[in-house]
Amino acid sequence: MQIRLYNTMTRKIEDFKPITPNHVGFYSCGPTVYHYAHLGNLKTMVHNDILKRMFLANGFEVRHVMNITDVGHLTNEEDDSGEDKMEKGAARDNKSVWDIAQYYLDEFLRDMDALNNMRPTDMPRATDYINEQIELIQKLEKLGYTYEIPGDGIYYDTSKFADYGALTGGSLSGQRAGARVEYNTAKKNPTDFALWKYSPTDVKRQMEWDSPWGVGFPGWHTECCVMSMKLLGEHFDVHTGGEDLSRVHHTNEIAQSEPIVGKPWVHYWVHFGFLLDKSGEKMAKSKGEFLGMNALRERNIDPIIYRYWVLLGHFQSQMAFSFDALDAAANGYKNIVRKIADLMNDKSGNVDEDAYQKWHDKILAPVSDNLKTAESLVAVQDLLKDKTVNNATKLALFEFVDKLLGLQFMERATKLHELESVVAPVEIQQLAQQRLEAKKSRDFATADSLRNQIDASGWTVMDTPDGFKLVKKQ
Repeated sequence: MQIRLYNTMTRKIEDFKPITPNHVGFYSCGPTVYHYAHLGNLKTMVHNDILKRMFLANGFEVRHVMNITDVGHLTNEEDDSGEDKMEKGAARDNKSVWDIAQYYLDEFLRDMDALNNMRPTDMPRATDYINEQIELIQKLEKLGYTYEIPGDGIYYDTSKFADYGALTGGSLSGQRAGARVEYNTAKKNPTDFALWKYSPTDVKRQMEWDSPWGVGFPGWHTECCVMSMKLLGEHFDVHTGGEDLSRVHHTNEIAQSEPIVGKPWVHYWVHFGFLLDKSGEKMAKSKGEFLGMNALRERNIDPIIYRYWVLLGHFQSQMAFSFDALDAAANGYKNIVRKIADLMNDKSGNVDEDAYQKWHDKILAPVSDNLKTAESLVAVQDLLKDKTVNNATKLALFEFVDKLLGLQFMERATKLHELESVVAPVEIQQLAQQRLEAKKSRDFATADSLRNQIDASGWTVMDTPDGFKLVKKQ
């Protein structure tokens, strides 16, 4: 099936053509492990996962690299200034930088697993590639792209790179559009960025290294260049990240890489829309307050519901988060699970290969066409309504749906079906019968009391057209 993706570089949807047949080299910007990931970060990770699953469903072998930033990401991303986020996080938690890096990486992976995201093939850490970052800076230095700001560090001269800003149609004239701070006046150009920062003389950093320019640490924008090229080669297929990364971070990655390896360094740039908070602004840790996975856990919201809600939108669109929206998504998700569980009551018959292929393509086609997951979920609903497809075929198709969308429909439906297959003890059935009779006589107080007794015994009673159904609680 032809894959089509919106390429930020060309600003249009393009047919995907891999560099190597049947293989995809895919790099995604990962977390800075100084704090918990917020739901906006995790929205990006869900989109990454869908992109990977889509390639796999189309028969590609995928090598997915996602970096772990544990040094060099400064609090002012616009101007490469301020505190190192890792050092700031260590001071906040009163732990070493190395300890918080491991702790928040573990928490991030816990969140990834809860969302049923596939693990990347490689998860390199910035601190494991310091020598390679130094080597990259030395190459740029020999090519004449760098200069020193005494007491500050080594900077990249963006005026030397003719295509600087091409990713978002920008230019070198004036400051960056939307810059929130005054830039370092010692820089030659407002868009110049740090390649190597000198350690401060008055404060001892926990993370610093010797280099040809002095003791210090690499800039944030350098790590992705060296790790992607080390693991995927000098030219690879897809690079992804949140839409905020396109204007500065990814633009700076291109400026460092293409003078060395030639263009295009990356063939397809894919960026994901923001998650908006209740104020209508981008959710961000820099605000001090943000919602992470723990906010869902505290409300007993299944993380897979968040995944389902994200897939009801489109990866390029911004989404406004609310718990009401998650509640509505939960109802839709549970309705699908309910219908699949009902299919399991009669699995007779064989899989109809023609019907399977027809619906397989109907479900895969929208995701292959610029990751239109919402349209794929509409096809899923239509499949459930199609009375010409037998249950065995539908269940086989839902196995495919779960591989493609990662929504665990079959796992949840199987658990529900198993619970409903358990026969309630006689005394519970008697209570349910008494409740039914109380309802018929409009004695609702007694009916409610009997329902409470049934609930307390670990069962749920549901009214049906034929009377009632008893389901064992999970």
